[in-house]
This record gives sequence, structure tokens and C-alpha cells, in this order.
Amino acid sequence: MADRARGLGWQRVELIDTDLGRSAAIGAAPREGFERLVASVALGEVGIVFSREASRRSRTDKDWCQLFEVCQIFGTLIGDAEQIYDLALMDDQLVLGIKATLSVVELKVLKLRLLQGTEEKARRGELKRLLPVGYIRDALDQVVKDPDQRVQEALALVFRKFRELRSARQTFLWFRTHGVELPVNKCGGKGMRVAWQLPTNAFLQNLLRNPAYAGAYVWGRREVRMAFEDGRLRKRQGRLRRAEQCRVFLRDHHAGYIPWETFEDHLQILRANDMKGESDESVGPVRAGQGLLAGLLRCGRCGRKLHVRYWGKRGTAARYLCQGAFQGGGEDLPGVRGPARR
Repeated sequence: MADRARGLGWQRVELIDTDLGRSAAIGAAPREGFERLVASVALGEVGIVFSREASRRSRTDKDWCQLFEVCQIFGTLIGDAEQIYDLALMDDQLVLGIKATLSVVELKVLKLRLLQGTEEKARRGELKRLLPVGYIRDALDQVVKDPDQRVQEALALVFRKFRELRSARQTFLWFRTHGVELPVNKCGGKGMRVAWQLPTNAFLQNLLRNPAYAGAYVWGRREVRMAFEDGRLRKRQGRLRRAEQCRVFLRDHHAGYIPWETFEDHLQILRANDMKGESDESVGPVRAGQGLLAGLLRCGRCGRKLHVRYWGKRGTAARYLCQGAFQGGGEDLPGVRGPARR
């Protein structure tokens, strides 16, 4: 295209290739090359814009209409592999509009087919993704446990300690205090490899919440939503869905490190310990405070956890109260007063 521009008499030719391989879908990152092109046309610095086809230049209706309008105002020509178009002529406007519409429709059809093919492959459990640590693919391309016994024993230790301590935070502290390393996936020169290091809290949280260790195959765990921020549409990932609510959920897909019932029990413990999330008020971890029975007392009527409030001049007299139906407009249920600490 650069040689063709020079052959038509244009001496100063500038190539814009910074957008190669970058998506132009709604919510994607801005295309710097296309924005620079529109800005240059708006400044009257461009005589003609060449591209192989309309879809390579403007990949969405919004981009095409923006470039179409700017070029029409500033008298900029548009050229492709077949001919040159003058937007001041109605016939050229019509032909370019049809070409741009067909290109956009073609891209949308291709994208739709690819997404449908991906989902159908996931529904069969055949969509290949990065496996969590502790799993590999055998010669038959089936998901199996890592034959390394050290890896299997380390993961089994994580679940065993969590069952014992019943807290992801305490499990993390136990591994850090005792200096016990866990396997993690590392990207090396020859692909993925297993490395050993002290775990992070996020790693243990993800490991305990991953249904793959219970033998389940899931796809579409995170919902993607569109948000309008700073004048642009952006894609934002929501919270993790439960395994049963994912777009694809195949139970007993492969051998698990723990039974499915145990995995559900682990999730219940994690939800109960999450004070900022969807916690269950009838259970919860023992937390810090001067009230020695904090997190231990339950209401005899509704089973909810009693909240601790401190009274007195020094604020050391603990009183255990049940909110009961207070949030719904009712009254607090009776509480228990504890002795003041000096």
C-alpha cells in the first residue's frame, strides 16, 4: 500500500502499524494508531488514507462512522486495494458504507462462531487450559494427578491443615511459620514447570476455592460486565461464581484430591469466616478483643453470633448482644453482660 501511494504521487507516506494484533472490541484498550490517524486527519495533515480493506482500518461501526465523518469534513480521500474514494461524491459514500457494513458483519459472525465453538468444546470438557498445580495431561490427553508424590503430599497437607485449623489465614500462617514450601506453576523457557516456594495468602485462598481439586471441570467462573468509566466503556471482571453457577460445570471430570462434599464444606467454612462477604451470622471465627467469649456465644433463640459491645467509663465492660430482627425493623434480643476487666 505504501508503494501504491508513492506511485500515485504522494511523496510523504507514513505507516501506522501499532494496532496490529490488538482488539477493537467494545471495552478493549484504546487503539493508539487509529486515534493518531483520526487526530491527524482532523488537523488537516492527511491527504489520503490507504488500507487493504475497510475492516483493517475501522473494525467497529463507531470507528468507521468517526473516520468517515472526519474525512468528509476535511476532504481526505480513502483508498483500498481496488480504488480511490472521494467522500464528497454520493456514490463513493454509498459504496464505502456498504463495504464497511459488510466488513463489520463479517467480523461479528466470525467472533460469534469462535465463541460458540469454544463453549461447545468446554461443554465436552475438552477445552484445554492451564491446569492448576498438581495436575498434568497424560499420553491420552486426559487430566490426571501429577505423578510426583511430593506434589501430591504437599497439596494433601494443605487440605488437611485447613480442616484442622478451619481458617485460611491460620493455614497460611502455619506454612509460613514452619517454612513449608508448596508447589506452584512457573513459566520457564521450556514451558510451565513446577517450582517450590513459601505460599502466599492469595495462593492458598485460590487453591481452597478451586473446584478442580474436587474433580470438577468448570468454565466461565468470572462474569464479565461492561462499565462506563472516564468516558469509555471498559470490561470489568466480577466475583467468582460458585461452581454450580458457572456456564459449564462437569462434576467427576477427573480424579480429585478431596471429595466434592469436602470441597463444599470448605467453602462453607470460608464463607463463615468472611466478615466482609456473604458470611453466616450463626458461625464465625474467634476474633480479638477483651471479651473472652467473642465469637463463641450464640443466641438461644435464633442461633446468630452474639456481637460484643463495650461499656463503662474505660470501655472495658463487655456485653454480648444479639441483633435479632433489628435490621428488619424489630428489636434486639436480650444480651449477656460480662465482667469489666481492669
